[in-house]
Amino acid sequence: MSENVTLTPELLRELQLKELDTLEFIRDFCYKNDLNFYLCGGCCIGALRTGGFVPWDDDIDVLMPRPDYEMLVKLWRQQKTDGRFVLLKTDDNTFTGNIFVTVTDTNYTMVKDNQRNVKIPHGLVLDVFPIDGCPDGKIKRYIQYFWAMIYSLFLAQIVPENHGKLLSAGSKLLLKLFRKPKTRTKIWRFAEKQMSKYNFYESDYVTELCAGPHFMTYKYPSRIYKDSVEVDFEGIKVPIMKGYDEYLTIVFGDYMTEPPKEKQVPHHDIAYLDLSKPCNLDGDETY
Repeated sequence: MSENVTLTPELLRELQLKELDTLEFIRDFCYKNDLNFYLCGGCCIGALRTGGFVPWDDDIDVLMPRPDYEMLVKLWRQQKTDGRFVLLKTDDNTFTGNIFVTVTDTNYTMVKDNQRNVKIPHGLVLDVFPIDGCPDGKIKRYIQYFWAMIYSLFLAQIVPENHGKLLSAGSKLLLKLFRKPKTRTKIWRFAEKQMSKYNFYESDYVTELCAGPHFMTYKYPSRIYKDSVEVDFEGIKVPIMKGYDEYLTIVFGDYMTEPPKEKQVPHHDIAYLDLSKPCNLDGDETY
């Protein structure tokens, strides 16, 4: 197995600027179809600090309310939008290794380390995470969290290794017990229905269930996402949630202060990167 790509400051900056095309495309698609989305995480922070990428950030993430998220997939397919930009979502015909939707720019080639053997177009990726309604009461919330973990496990089929030995051992056991692809599909589809059954627009609190075990534990007042405001991001206008200060404070604390130098690093392991080469649409390359 070859070593992962080292992102020099120059290569990282080139990658960031090329990723902007996908953000512009998804922004225009959402505006055309009256869909709500918000720049989030590090890109939201970067927009507020400097009007662009955080220098060490290597990707773009957006959030969408669950109804808009599901409508994005439906309208994308109805309007036959796939072309240079391809929407990918695990279903009966496709396995992506992700538990959320991605939009891929096929003009370039980038393979993440954990997707070396996944047969999908390996381009520059924008991640789209749904925001779900959060139930009242601790017990219902724990049950929602449980179904989110089951959904993540059986959809991605990857054992979480950095969240405790008990979770890792339990996940390995479940995947061993339920081996058949059809059975795993039935389980994650059922789990998805259970975890996302709380109406986003009628809930006092909302949560991110597809951004990994850590982010699943957060819940946010729904008022944060009731409206959006546009900000400058690398020379283009994009929306962030109107309650961005409350959102970012919950997740990052003092988000306007840079983290220690040792944490100012890209957070994805990239197996292969070629910013001058279109990716193979069949995902047949070996890396």
